[in-house]
Amino acid sequence: MKILIVDDSALMRRYLSEMLGEVVGIHTTTARDGIDALEVIERENPDVVTLDINMPEMDGLTCLSHIMTRFPRPVVMLSSLTEAGAMATFEALEMGAVDYIAKPGGTVSLNIKEIRSQILIKVRTAYRQRHLFNKKAVLASKPVPSVGIRTSDTHVRGIISIASSTGGPSALEKVLPFLPANLPLPVVVCQHMPGSFTGVFAQRLDGRCALNVVEVNKAMELKAGTIYIGQGDADCMLSLRDGKPYLVTLPASASFNWHPSASRFLQSVHKYFPAQRTLSAILTGMGDDGSREALKLYQAGGITMAEREIDCAVFGMPKALIELSGAGSVLGINEMSGAIVAGAEKIAKLGVIETWV
Repeated sequence: MKILIVDDSALMRRYLSEMLGEVVGIHTTTARDGIDALEVIERENPDVVTLDINMPEMDGLTCLSHIMTRFPRPVVMLSSLTEAGAMATFEALEMGAVDYIAKPGGTVSLNIKEIRSQILIKVRTAYRQRHLFNKKAVLASKPVPSVGIRTSDTHVRGIISIASSTGGPSALEKVLPFLPANLPLPVVVCQHMPGSFTGVFAQRLDGRCALNVVEVNKAMELKAGTIYIGQGDADCMLSLRDGKPYLVTLPASASFNWHPSASRFLQSVHKYFPAQRTLSAILTGMGDDGSREALKLYQAGGITMAEREIDCAVFGMPKALIELSGAGSVLGINEMSGAIVAGAEKIAKLGVIETWV
């Protein structure tokens, strides 16, 4: 695997080269900015590029646009943990980057080695997707985004839970914008993401979705017609206030490995909702977050679905659910929105939940 590391900081280039270069089978080379990177790509044809967003001469987004046009290949963006960094990151994903790495210590991250395992996983995942960048590759057909008047009936009849991690932002943008404005159930998303990213992600989706999209950054009454994005670096839970269901944000629990934790959220779903009124979708991501809790809901009569392997950036979370025999259906990412709508309509026929215990 040949990896090109693009960063204007000599220290960052050295740290990343050392981390990746010490792995058997990986060869690294570096570039100091976007202009240099394009020359190196043309000369050495690397399999994967790690690309810093903030650089002089030619910034990461400009460089990415040239790469996708002239030398299509997997690119993993390196971003600072800021709102501006988040906005640029999502723009990069839209332009074709396969994933991103949030630097834990800013533009020049002296503690970048703390996320070595995450970097290796994302680079290897990008490498496995290189065939998708063949100019002759056939692209899957895309559904048409949903339109319509947002629902005025916000009564709660059930709940849709979606869990995702690595590759999740891109996957969610292939599902959520295609849910109709009159979807009869609320949607709660647990996407593993830094806290500075989830608010920007929610704003971005709100402009693309027929449904309202908000970040759960305070106590919010659960209502149909809304997609709730769990705040990053924290956990989202259900609670009751004045006899009504609310979403609340709690400090990330050390008992769970990923945040916002789908496992912790689904535990609260199991507590407050009859399983027959639940729909749980597990999308791409490393680990097994949410799989055991989704299994319990499925065994009690809930609807569950997992993203199929070929569509996943990392076939970890869906695989865990499938191997537990907890996936009611295994679907392509472009089939997911239709299946969610059908499941929501089935649940909605059970009527409004009048009394909460």
